[in-house]
Amino acid sequence: MPDLAAPYIQRGLAEVLLLAVIAGVLGTWIVLRRLPFYTHAIGTATFPGLVVAGPWGVPAQLTALVCAVGFGGVLERVQRSRRIDPDAAIGLLLVGALAVGVILASDVYESGAGVDRLLFGSLIALTPLDLWLTGAAAAAALICDRLMHRSWLATGFDADTARAGGIRTAWADRLLLVAVAVAVVVAIDAVGALLVTVVLTVPAATVRLFEPGLRTQQLATFALTAVEGVLAIGLADGFNVGPGPTLAVLGAIVYGGAALAAKQVRHVATPKSVTA
Repeated sequence: MPDLAAPYIQRGLAEVLLLAVIAGVLGTWIVLRRLPFYTHAIGTATFPGLVVAGPWGVPAQLTALVCAVGFGGVLERVQRSRRIDPDAAIGLLLVGALAVGVILASDVYESGAGVDRLLFGSLIALTPLDLWLTGAAAAAALICDRLMHRSWLATGFDADTARAGGIRTAWADRLLLVAVAVAVVVAIDAVGALLVTVVLTVPAATVRLFEPGLRTQQLATFALTAVEGVLAIGLADGFNVGPGPTLAVLGAIVYGGAALAAKQVRHVATPKSVTA
């Protein structure tokens, strides 16, 4: 049981609950709009920004945000040109970002332990600024979901019909990509650039296995993310291990159990006349 009176534990718990809000709102859209690979790529694409933040004397969140939004903008342009497969475009840009980051870290700047922490995160080494930024991102995610709910849903089902109905699908898509990029950046301090999908994708994908309604999925994802995050902090503090990797292992175990449970539920719910 972690010491709940310790400030670093309190900050970790607060960060988990704020990230759970973002995971519940945006994580659901990430899964429904098939953006998990994009989300992982955005997290990894911040690597060059994390490397230069220290030597340049600027906040790592700022340089990471520039890289994330720039990556998302270039990707959106490439995808709309329809000259290259979207997944191939993400893969190429991801490799390019990693290569630039490695060159900067090994040959241009001396990468320190700070970069390592931002790559793998630490829920128990957060600052009050991190909490404020995550809180602002959570509020923005709720506002975006409230305003863009219809557009995101219609575009996800049938973009051509949505455009015919007067919905500005390009604007809605761009806003969703920017919202995901901001969510990735604020999650980096807690879980690291390489593990952002553990918070923003895995819980929503786990809940999605049971195919609930949209609002139910968002609420269930919030609850699951919060529970997994609190357990990860307790285990990390008790066993002196990294919270990010602990959360990743927990998420994988829960997803595996949920996949088996969902299969049994569908098997029971399917009439025998259909399965025969």
